[in-house]
Amino acid sequence: MIPLRDFVESPWRAVPVLGVTQILSWGSIFYTPVLIVPLIAAEHGWSMAFAMGGFSVALLTAGLVAPYVGRSIDRFGGHVVMTIGSLTGALGLVLIGIADNPVAYYTVWMVLGVAMSANLYDSAFATLGRIFGAGARRPITALTLAGGFASTVSWPATHLLIEAAGWRGTYLIYAALLALISAPLHAFLLPRERFEVRRLAPDDSKVPEKVLPPHGLPFLLVASAFAAYAFVPSGLSAHLLAIFQRSGIDAGTVVWIGALFGPAQVGARLIEFAFGRDLHPLWVVRFALGVLLCAFVMLAILGVSPWVAAVFALMFGGANGLVTITRGAVQLALFGASGYGRLMGRLAGPFLVMQAAAPLAMAFVVERASDSMALATAAGFAAVALACFIVIRRPV
Repeated sequence: MIPLRDFVESPWRAVPVLGVTQILSWGSIFYTPVLIVPLIAAEHGWSMAFAMGGFSVALLTAGLVAPYVGRSIDRFGGHVVMTIGSLTGALGLVLIGIADNPVAYYTVWMVLGVAMSANLYDSAFATLGRIFGAGARRPITALTLAGGFASTVSWPATHLLIEAAGWRGTYLIYAALLALISAPLHAFLLPRERFEVRRLAPDDSKVPEKVLPPHGLPFLLVASAFAAYAFVPSGLSAHLLAIFQRSGIDAGTVVWIGALFGPAQVGARLIEFAFGRDLHPLWVVRFALGVLLCAFVMLAILGVSPWVAAVFALMFGGANGLVTITRGAVQLALFGASGYGRLMGRLAGPFLVMQAAAPLAMAFVVERASDSMALATAAGFAAVALACFIVIRRPV
């Protein structure tokens, strides 16, 4: 158990600081398009596909700049890079309200893509890796507990703000939160020291005695595994609830089923935080992907019904919660803490590119084939990810 005092006086204060800023960053930039982009499309007379394409451009941009962000965190620290990211996000949210032509609109989404790369989990994990070194696994898990509530907070808050202030007003309020809360927290409260220049706390994870070189086949397998997995939550988040509704489940029940995803994520992370400390993250991610594949098999055999869909949402949410933790922990255990920010950036690039492509690819499969084929496609990517993780061998 981490003493409460350590969250104030020790490097562990990075966890509550990043917990607050992750909720604000995910909630203001990543989760708002599903509610606001349809309003933008309607106001400007653009097609929904074109308007939502801006978000895909942002994810693609985030993937392209991720290696540079990771290297910058290694060199300058998260207190510098994430502060700039918060201010960049605030600027993008202000500009999107005045971007009234297609070129300007897509350009603003590129700005927001840079902000996402510098503000979301990959940069936060890299920051914790720089601070804690090989002991970053538990802080990463603790951080994802807070991040798991971002969608739970963001969607109701965004809905209320849109009704009260319109979509432009909503983005201006979120811009103010990033500039006046996230940026100062990053700048003034994130620890500045590197793990190499301090002694690890007694409860930090053991430093791995042997690590693999961060290149060659092991790196390629890890990058391929996480990139393949990125297709699954990105594609399903855009299409799963619609698939359930087309299968005959009424809209109210579908919303209730979707609400199970967030608590399942947080519950799985709590279990990992409490009991999974001594379990190698490779086994955690293999277990999570195995559970996810079982969920797909259950859906294929039993068909879509309210209770089957609910169980699927719980299994999917729990699996995704664990995989999110391992995105920071696997490479730490396999490759070590040296140059961790640069490594996170290299792995984030293909992950974010796949995340950008998945909704469009799933839409193509749904339109040209069927909902069942779309689910099978997502399951196939999960199977590829599991196969890669099974092939990887921990250093001995």
